[in-house]
Amino acid sequence: MHLHLERDDDPQTLQFVAEKDAQSEQLLTTPEFEADRVAIKEMIEREDRLIATTRRGNWLFDFHRSADHPLGRWYRLPADLAPLPEAPWEPIFDLDAFCARENKLWLWRGALTCPWEPTRVLICLSDGGSDPIRMLEFDCETKSIVEGGFDTPAVRSHATWLSHDEIAYFGSIDRESSTRSGWPRVGRRLKRGQAPADAPVLYAAADSDIYGSCSIFDPVLADLVTDATTRPIRIFSAGHEIGSASHFIEDRDGSLRRIDLPEDIDFGFNHSHLIWLAKTDERIPTGSLALQPLPREPGDAGAETTRILFSPGERQSVSQFLLMREWCVFIVSDNLQPHLFVLDLTKPNAEIQEIALPEDVQAVSFQSLYSDLHLGDDTLQIYGSGFLKTPSCYHLNLSNRREPLELRHVANSPSYFDSEGMTSFLLEATSEDGTKVPYHIVLPKSWTKGELPVLLYGYGGFDISLGPYYSGGIGRWLEQGNGFVTAYIRGGGEFGPNWHRGAKGHGRHKAFADFAAVARDLVIRGYTKPSRIAGNGGSNGGLLTGVMTTRYPQDFGAIWCQVPVLDMTRFHVFPAGKAWIDEYGDPDNPIDLEYLQSYSPLHNVKPASEISYPSIYIESSSNDDRVHPSHARRFAAQLEALGHHPLFHEFASGGHGGDGASMQLATRTALGYSFLRETIVKGKNL
Repeated sequence: MHLHLERDDDPQTLQFVAEKDAQSEQLLTTPEFEADRVAIKEMIEREDRLIATTRRGNWLFDFHRSADHPLGRWYRLPADLAPLPEAPWEPIFDLDAFCARENKLWLWRGALTCPWEPTRVLICLSDGGSDPIRMLEFDCETKSIVEGGFDTPAVRSHATWLSHDEIAYFGSIDRESSTRSGWPRVGRRLKRGQAPADAPVLYAAADSDIYGSCSIFDPVLADLVTDATTRPIRIFSAGHEIGSASHFIEDRDGSLRRIDLPEDIDFGFNHSHLIWLAKTDERIPTGSLALQPLPREPGDAGAETTRILFSPGERQSVSQFLLMREWCVFIVSDNLQPHLFVLDLTKPNAEIQEIALPEDVQAVSFQSLYSDLHLGDDTLQIYGSGFLKTPSCYHLNLSNRREPLELRHVANSPSYFDSEGMTSFLLEATSEDGTKVPYHIVLPKSWTKGELPVLLYGYGGFDISLGPYYSGGIGRWLEQGNGFVTAYIRGGGEFGPNWHRGAKGHGRHKAFADFAAVARDLVIRGYTKPSRIAGNGGSNGGLLTGVMTTRYPQDFGAIWCQVPVLDMTRFHVFPAGKAWIDEYGDPDNPIDLEYLQSYSPLHNVKPASEISYPSIYIESSSNDDRVHPSHARRFAAQLEALGHHPLFHEFASGGHGGDGASMQLATRTALGYSFLRETIVKGKNL
């Protein structure tokens, strides 16, 4: 079914993309689109903003796009100064200039700190927004690329510093170095100037795994032990499926010993402890967070000394956890309301303490101030926000035990839209099997009952949690008199592992039914009507919205389908798709195939003579190497072949996340909002 569109360089493919891009641009490039694009670009490039810093040595660091540098520059600031926009930030790496010299588009993906010299880093650059990463050694003191330093090929990769002069490099440089999914499985001990293929193997996961990785912690370097002969801790991991892995610790003789933990967990460690979140009832109740001593030597205490830090009740889950140098930190979501807890690891049987949060915060996240656990202290940066609450940054100084455990306000984000008179609250829909499905609705200042244009967003897969977040783009949509909804459907992780597991495999239809139930509940409550509702999602959420088109067309007036998975019989023929078999099922298994075909959007398109579909805008990227753009192309082609009129746009770069310079980011978003305006606001049938 339109298989030629899987070939990126096929003349028919190129012609199809060019024609469809021109058509969508002609219909969506309106004066309102241009106004949105300008406004969104200005939001991205604002200088008066909340700055999320990271500390290395005596410097604070920040990356930012601006009008003069739309790809962005990396800045540093003396650590004794407040990280405010008006501070004397000094640019040290100019990505626009770097790309101009190389005549190639690279996009920022952060920096890996060398613990032995914290201002020495590996800058990580994405090839045009795609998954391949190039790692380039950079000296933050001299503000220059290190001559003769690390410079790895742009492949799917990650790395960990082993010493000042070596890294554990995991890169998919060839088929032997990759898993069946195309992610790196072989780790090599790489020195400067050495080709990865020539570096000795440090660790290898199995070809049937999803990935291999390595984590290092040196208690001596971190100044956490008095015995200078204490060995560094090296833990190697083999990811069997997404969210399932085995972990091995290196013993004195260099052999690897499997840590006695379940495979279906999320996992972290420091020099003294392990922390893990159970995804099954194998040892402790599903969703529980456990702490236990790190088994440094064979025979060390382990599972028998496990302490359960939290066991969930109904609609509770652990949304984030971290072991710092001497503290454990975690966030519990209680019916989507966050609660922050800390535990002092230096005191046996210390009590877990809850940290008071501002009352109006809907969402909370945290990160260490220091870029590496070896460095600095246990200062925690905490960010609080909401749909209508601008983000704020707070510090929690856990290292100074003489201070009370209270948040210290650091800075606020400016407002990106006028939220005066807007409201946000949590509601519930009832799915077809009786399950209650929560959703947040955000209402504009004024609206007409039964006529509110609503953008309904969902994902529902891979244990990924959605939550409230502050967005200037959504705020602009609200300012124009429209509503926004986030649906917390099954398949996500909002309410723990079982909420996810319920929509895996042959339970996938539950996620789809949940999303449709939210759309219907908006109508039942009198907010809107189906022709005013637009379903939106990307990636797995693109699958969700594809199914809304073919299975629930009567419940929507428009569908904005981004970087979607739409052929459920062939997703696994592309390497990255093999990692999704555990989530969706195996198309090579006849029983799974029958179920997958029952909802696969590509296989369920009906002729226009039999059914009317909502207006649909399908968006993808030519260099998306996670979900191949042929999913979007073939769905658009099939819709057109059967008499429908889809809008389709394939951006030349951006990858799966739709990344790019500020103008490209703004254009991509503004085209989507233009589609919404023309359909559910103006009532056109595009």
